[in-house]
Amino acid sequence: MRKNSVKNNRINGEVLRELSNIIRNKVKDPRVDEFVSIMDVEVAPDLKTCKAYISVLGDEEKLQKTLEGLKRSEGFIRHELARTVNLRNTPEITFIADRSVEYGVRMSHLIDEVNKSNV
Repeated sequence: MRKNSVKNNRINGEVLRELSNIIRNKVKDPRVDEFVSIMDVEVAPDLKTCKAYISVLGDEEKLQKTLEGLKRSEGFIRHELARTVNLRNTPEITFIADRSVEYGVRMSHLIDEVNKSNV
């Protein structure tokens, strides 16, 4: 299965949707922030690994605590994912901080500053 195949895209979407539901409704770890978002999911073509890119509303400390809580809950999350998504293999999940929103906001502010200085 190629990385950008239709089947892989469909699996990525399904895993993203289910991971969001599991983290929002079933993970009870107090370190996991309530404003955590799964931005993107990349499931390997062999279905063995999964990279989940997360974003947290707040500062760096909240992000690190949330990553720690998710890492500790990884077994539970994987078990719940196996129950809800029918895959040949349930992938090992790696949670990665997604800083693209932060980067976009910073770029927007820089563009606004340049526009103000040119007026």
